[in-house]
Amino acid sequence: MILFREFSLLRNALLVFLATLAVSLAAVFASSWHLKRAHFEEAAALLERDGARLRLAHAETEKEEIRRYQPQFVELRRRGMVGPERRLDWVEAIRQIQEQRRLLPLTYEIEVQQPYRLETALPTGDYALLGSRMALHMDLLHELDLLNFLADLRVAGTFAVQDCVIRRAGGATPVAGVPAPTLNADCTLNWLTLTPVAAPAGPMRGAL
Repeated sequence: MILFREFSLLRNALLVFLATLAVSLAAVFASSWHLKRAHFEEAAALLERDGARLRLAHAETEKEEIRRYQPQFVELRRRGMVGPERRLDWVEAIRQIQEQRRLLPLTYEIEVQQPYRLETALPTGDYALLGSRMALHMDLLHELDLLNFLADLRVAGTFAVQDCVIRRAGGATPVAGVPAPTLNADCTLNWLTLTPVAAPAGPMRGAL
């Protein structure tokens, strides 16, 4: 009887110990889980804060670039460089210059519009800088014919002269009523356009 009573007391103590141990382990597990969750939420909050700071800095940078480049952008828009390509205006300008300057016959070919890369980076924001390469051949009486033509052509748009080669005319067959050329010029121009939509134009040929 004494042994049974002592065993009962020991069993009760053991049960209390096991219950206490289980509660303690549950408390430790719950604390660890809450701590990990708190660390996760803290990390997420830090990432969100850093993202907000980056977005704010980006917005401030864009605002500064807009303020800095707005006058130039307005000038480019006035000159017709911003927006859809004005290829027909270029063709009409070439025709008018040829007639007004009484230039000798010329030919040209405007290729498909392609992305244009500058040697130095140019911030264009949401606009893409596109270029349309034009191969130009001119018969000249003298060098001024080419220089005057290019100067007049800049009124019609913005272009960069990639290269230009002038040679002496080599025994061209005379045409009645047309002065014989003394020089030939072969130039490559790149018509430049800033556009928010990539809509390349197709090739175009012409002769005047």
